Amino acid sequence: MTLSMYQASVPVFLRALANLQHVLKKGEAHAHAKGIASDVLLQTRLIPDMHPLVRQVQIATDMAKNGTARLAAVEPLKFEDTETSFEQLYARIERAVEYIKGFKTEQVDGSESRTVTIKTRNGEQQFEGQAYLLHFVLPNLFFHCTTAYAILRVAGVELGKPDFMGKM
Repeated sequence: MTLSMYQASVPVFLRALANLQHVLKKGEAHAHAKGIASDVLLQTRLIPDMHPLVRQVQIATDMAKNGTARLAAVEPLKFEDTETSFEQLYARIERAVEYIKGFKTEQVDGSESRTVTIKTRNGEQQFEGQAYLLHFVLPNLFFHCTTAYAILRVAGVELGKPDFMGKM
């Protein structure tokens, strides 16, 4: 049995974003229960030179939506990075999910060898589609989801591996 590019990307992206939203909701509930201002939690970092929670979520959603679009050879939908509340982060995740769900299997399948060019802070990078998915998008998506989870854990939110992994 072969695994298509669509199967290896879109369902994985959707699950990661759903689990990220779940973790954020637990974080918001924790902040409310402990009397912590939401903006304090959203600006929490693991260490000073890392991005805060809000930025981790923004980057995770960008990885999933931009990854899908680029694999489908479509210019990614631009999201402004202006979120300052949990509600705005939930809306961002939901917008990314709806955008990703709008892609059809046939748009992504066959992208294994499609050239994907991205601009990063280190300059322009080119990948073949499969390498882009496996060596750039997925590691980045899970890095930022994991970092968001870790920020919330350090802040005292009661989370466990099942919260990160979601329901099987």
